[in-house]
Amino acid sequence: MSLVNPHSITKDFEKILSEYTGAPYVICVDSLSNALFLGLMYEGIKDIEVSIPSKTYPSVPCEIIHAGGKVKFIEGGFKGAYQLKPTKVWDSALRFTADMYMPGTYMCLSFTGAHKHLKLSKGGAILTDDPVAYAWFKRARFSGRNECSYHDDEFTMLGWNFYMIPELAARGIQQMAQFYNQDGSKKDNADIELCYPDLSKYPVYVL
Repeated sequence: MSLVNPHSITKDFEKILSEYTGAPYVICVDSLSNALFLGLMYEGIKDIEVSIPSKTYPSVPCEIIHAGGKVKFIEGGFKGAYQLKPTKVWDSALRFTADMYMPGTYMCLSFTGAHKHLKLSKGGAILTDDPVAYAWFKRARFSGRNECSYHDDEFTMLGWNFYMIPELAARGIQQMAQFYNQDGSKKDNADIELCYPDLSKYPVYVL
């Protein structure tokens, strides 16, 4: 009896997201927070000051610090997406729309929470046009593994357990139809704006 490869489901969801967002490569992960962390680790931000809005989700400064960087808060909030300057990483938690990908970036998406356009209760993705970064992200999110049985794999890098499970990817595939019109054209979604707390008031984020 042949067995279904569960990794093909996550790959199918990544292909659908690629078509909708316009990103050449998509890497699905278990959360936006971990997508940001992987992007920042790939950028190598140790001891680098990274600027973000002071009113953002609390995990963002956490991931900067966990990746070895230092947080610099810029007064104010954001709508849709913003760059974690000076890196190529973008927090796109509140943007999900047709052909949204910006070349030369690592755009990190969120499918977690009631306010997102694509509501999967958990999950995220990284959009990129860099094939080298894409290969690194794919293995880094999966404990350094390739998408095959670990009995057949070769282990040559360290990674993290950030993989999007196939069950969640299957739910994403099912829900993507809502972002297309009946004629097959893509729907645009307005950027979201949320009232986040001012994180600059909390010394825990200042090293």
